[in-house]
Amino acid sequence: MCACKRPLGRFLALVLALWIVALIASQESHANPERWRGQGWSKTDFDKKSIDYSEILSGGPPKDGIPSIDKPEFAPISDIKSLAGTEPVIGLDINGDARAYPLQILIWHEIVNDTVGGTPVSVTYCPLCNSAVVFDRRLDGKVLDFGTTGKLRNSDLVMYDRQTESWWQQFIGTAIVGELMGKELKTIPARLESFDNFKARHPNGKVLVPNNKGMRSYGRNPYVGYDSAATPFLYNGDMPKGINPMARVVVVKADGKASAVTLKLLREKGQVTVGDVSLKWQKGQNSALDASQIADGRDVGNVIAQRKTTDGSKDVVYDVTFAFVFHAFHPKRPIIKS
Repeated sequence: MCACKRPLGRFLALVLALWIVALIASQESHANPERWRGQGWSKTDFDKKSIDYSEILSGGPPKDGIPSIDKPEFAPISDIKSLAGTEPVIGLDINGDARAYPLQILIWHEIVNDTVGGTPVSVTYCPLCNSAVVFDRRLDGKVLDFGTTGKLRNSDLVMYDRQTESWWQQFIGTAIVGELMGKELKTIPARLESFDNFKARHPNGKVLVPNNKGMRSYGRNPYVGYDSAATPFLYNGDMPKGINPMARVVVVKADGKASAVTLKLLREKGQVTVGDVSLKWQKGQNSALDASQIADGRDVGNVIAQRKTTDGSKDVVYDVTFAFVFHAFHPKRPIIKS
């Protein structure tokens, strides 16, 4: 999407805010399926939708302008020299097949279509929401491949599947437009963790590497200072009450309900129980959205989310996102602050 800079004073912040308001108003007038059909969406069934089209905004790039990685390449941990130990990766282990997906790559591509431990998956990351979610690509007996639409809803990545060109909301894994409208993808437990933590857990694991090292400035953060901004980018929804909209929150499904606890509270206590889910925090992971080089980002720490079972504690699906994101998709659910 668009790169964001650190605040440069009240005047420039005001100018930026007015520009965003004008941009949103302009885009709302162009949220038109007929216009989209002429932009490469002739196969999408726009008669089927679960949202108002005025909620869809352009993030800047066109369809597939942010290219997904469809033929991922990996290297053994011992060969990796370009990752600092505190850099964030999405750590995934399915049937003993352990792979790390560095955010220094995902921040430029947002989607990796892969097969891990025999399971077709899409590993996704939305920088504007700091939302890292892994999906099972199997749906109703078919395997889907995902790409980027270049669109946003609630500042969150809108994906599409290449089989039906239905549009999907990344944060909740639900199809919001098209033939598959209303379908939901299964999410798979993964950890947003430091590279050091992944190495300690999976010393024989594999690490995603760029298909073409010169394609992007891997290691650089194109959203400098975004997670310290006063307001989210390209978002025109309601803000959560009593909390900075850009505050990090940990989102889990506890006792069958979506729940969120502030990362600040978890950091202070070290461990918090939310329903039937135990959350733990430990230091040692850079923010991907802070400094110009991801490896220099401030320490936001690592989160582990687990549920006790008869076989011991098992990882569960969780997401470390911003307060405004949780509120946008779960407006009636409180955010636990104390």
